[in-house]
Amino acid sequence: MMKKNILLYLLLIISVTTGAQTLSVSVPSHVSVGENFRLSYTISSHNVKDFRVGRIPRQLELIIGPNMSSQSSIQMVNGHASSSSSVTYTYILCATKNGSFVIPPAYVNVNGKTVASNAVKINVSGTAPKTNGAPRMHDDSHGDLRVDNSGTAIKGSDLFMKVTANKRRVHEQEPVLLTYKVYTLVELTQLEGKMPDLTGFHTQEVELPRQKSYSVERVNGRPYRCVTWSQYVMYPQMTGKLEIPSIIFKGTVIQQNRNIDPYEAFFNGGSGYTEVKRAIRAPGLSVQVDPLPSRPAGFSGGVGKFNISAQINKEDVKSGETVNIRVVIGGNGNLKLIKQPEINFPKDFDTYDAKITDKTKLTGNGVEGHMIYDFMAVPRNTGEYVIPPVSFIYYDTGTNSYKTIYTQKLNLKVTKGFGAVGGSVSDYTNNLKNKDIRPIKQGYANKHANNVNFYGTSTYWTVLGCLFLGFIVLLVAFRKRALDNADVVRLRGKRANKIAMKRLRTAHRLMISGNDADFYDEVLHALWGYIGDKLNIPVEKLSRENIAEKLAEKHVDDNTTEQFIAALDECEYERYAPGDAVGNMGRTYETAKTAIVNIESVMKSSFKRPKWFAVVLLMLLFSPVAGYGVEKNNTDIEYSKGNYQRAIKDYEALLQKGPSSDIYYNLGNAYYRTDNITRAVLNYERALLFSPGDKDIAFNLQMARSKTIDKITPKSEMFFVTWYRALVNMITADSWAVVAVVSIALALLFVLLYLFSSSTLYRKIGFFSSLSCFLLFVLANVFAWQQKQLLTKRNGAIVMSQSAVIKSTPSKGGKDLFIIHEGTRVDVTDSTMKDWKNVRLADGREGWILSSQIEMI
Repeated sequence: MMKKNILLYLLLIISVTTGAQTLSVSVPSHVSVGENFRLSYTISSHNVKDFRVGRIPRQLELIIGPNMSSQSSIQMVNGHASSSSSVTYTYILCATKNGSFVIPPAYVNVNGKTVASNAVKINVSGTAPKTNGAPRMHDDSHGDLRVDNSGTAIKGSDLFMKVTANKRRVHEQEPVLLTYKVYTLVELTQLEGKMPDLTGFHTQEVELPRQKSYSVERVNGRPYRCVTWSQYVMYPQMTGKLEIPSIIFKGTVIQQNRNIDPYEAFFNGGSGYTEVKRAIRAPGLSVQVDPLPSRPAGFSGGVGKFNISAQINKEDVKSGETVNIRVVIGGNGNLKLIKQPEINFPKDFDTYDAKITDKTKLTGNGVEGHMIYDFMAVPRNTGEYVIPPVSFIYYDTGTNSYKTIYTQKLNLKVTKGFGAVGGSVSDYTNNLKNKDIRPIKQGYANKHANNVNFYGTSTYWTVLGCLFLGFIVLLVAFRKRALDNADVVRLRGKRANKIAMKRLRTAHRLMISGNDADFYDEVLHALWGYIGDKLNIPVEKLSRENIAEKLAEKHVDDNTTEQFIAALDECEYERYAPGDAVGNMGRTYETAKTAIVNIESVMKSSFKRPKWFAVVLLMLLFSPVAGYGVEKNNTDIEYSKGNYQRAIKDYEALLQKGPSSDIYYNLGNAYYRTDNITRAVLNYERALLFSPGDKDIAFNLQMARSKTIDKITPKSEMFFVTWYRALVNMITADSWAVVAVVSIALALLFVLLYLFSSSTLYRKIGFFSSLSCFLLFVLANVFAWQQKQLLTKRNGAIVMSQSAVIKSTPSKGGKDLFIIHEGTRVDVTDSTMKDWKNVRLADGREGWILSSQIEMI
């Protein structure tokens, strides 16, 4: 026993000194159908985030969770202090079906590193006894709450509530966060209570998760499970001492009736548990509200911490056209209660009421977000105008003083127009309220490598090398034919058969008409002319001896040669032979025709094109170059059911295996449905990197951008530059690589057509087509290279913070240039500094931004 203890201490010391973190999992190995059980994950650290549980099988129904609890302890050993801490995530599950089920590993981020648990297997068999009271829990030793016997008194120290305010002394309109927290040592299953109407406060309830996360806190030396039950943000409307009254909550506590036989309870409908009602008093408190100091002229009524920005939709307009100016006030404070800012337009501008858009949300820090004011005006006269900065005066709760902030001035050039008013505020805000985003992409998703799968890889260069190698092989094999085609004189040999057959058809007509003298002359001209053109020898230099010699050089066998010479002899003999003239002509015609056909057949058979080249070419062109696929049907089903948060977690888990345009697109849709527009824009941008020609991605990105705050007009560029960008982004880098391979293959084939064709028309087609295909090959490689650069050198980023101040220098003391807001795309031009990035907007403005405020696409 002593050895075991020593070994245990040694293992403990080793684990502490090495600092290794493990995510341990605890779950019973066997449960029954209908039985609730706990699934717990524990990590020995407090610096944890992004906990993700594996996909729990549907047969294990989730009842409660995750409930998070934390524990810490300090020990003194021989005067040395040591501390330990841990975080536990607990789920309550219920088995609904017999069988063996596996829960995959869970993941959590600890000190910036991802730690995984082991997968666990649960066997479900049998049926748990049914009760009319609380559900039967599996008997384990992980419960932190006690279940008392029925009739046990519940003391005030067993169950109570605390009420806290983040500030007890504030100024008028300064938000106060009121928190109600429950502390319990007993099994509390239900709690009801409502905040009464408070005099002197404008109150809003903070939306908290429905599934409560419990933590462990020590009160008077005892560990309590506690949970934040409700929170309220209150804006005092009066000054003086304001009271927040106490509230009585009604709680339900479960106690166990051990006097009832469980078998009797099962068969007779009894219950082993009883519910006890308990009144819990939440104490009241008071808040001292001080009046604001003497208010300056133009005070907006804003109390908190704010910023302001302005932007114009276009700087060059014609008279009579609408000009839209957007003023954005953001920050933390009573944003809903501030006055509308004013713009001092020039006198000859027609102005209209502003359109107000509320993009605020209630958090534990108060109301955060932005109030957007879209002003529309119509200039009537030409000229250059300066719209002065818009001012905003508020009370800064950080410095307890009034502050005045300004927008930048706006320049506007008005040229002569037609005087007709056009456009509206809805044009400026790109109102697409009658449209919706395109649906998700179903089925398997193409997955990509870190950059591209095909272009620039060894496979790509191997395919091109094989194409050029095949071309060289054919060129070497047919070089003699290419030389022959280049010699115009030798082209006669290719036309010899055609001319000879034409003369034989003439001879056939003469034979039918009975003109034997002209018939034999035409047949002899056909024979001698054919062999002269074929051997490229003038007719007057032909003899039976040199005919046989030249045909032998052409690899014509002796029998065929003898047949041809015999045809010559027979023609001359039959010309003067007595007897049946018609029969003699018929025999001579067939002999001459057969001799010419035999020679043509033998000489053509010596020139055979290798068919293997076409097969190899097809195999190379249609070899698979696409990425591998991933199954995501289950996640798509979660999305279709409206379980967007679950779909987000599952899509992000799939992306850990590798990037995919389809999964990025679906993830963007899920974020869009949860109104997280900034994350939607980010994932649509990432999807567009891998599929730049996808119209669904481009449309949804436009929809998401229409809901962002900043409406930035890109710098104008020449029309051909716009066309060029559109052409480059039409398809992906791998698709351009396939176009390059196909085009160079066609170019080489057209070169062969040019070299080997005897037709002048075909040679022209081959020459110009090969030139065009080669040009397409060069352009496709250029476009593919540019697409690859976009993937490898990603300089695009999305602003993730609510408001970001762009500085003139990379320091907090630098001059404020302008303000941009969440969801806006920027291009990083300088990333050499760790904490700052130099960025450029689409309209050409540049400056420095904190690295923590953006996320790279």
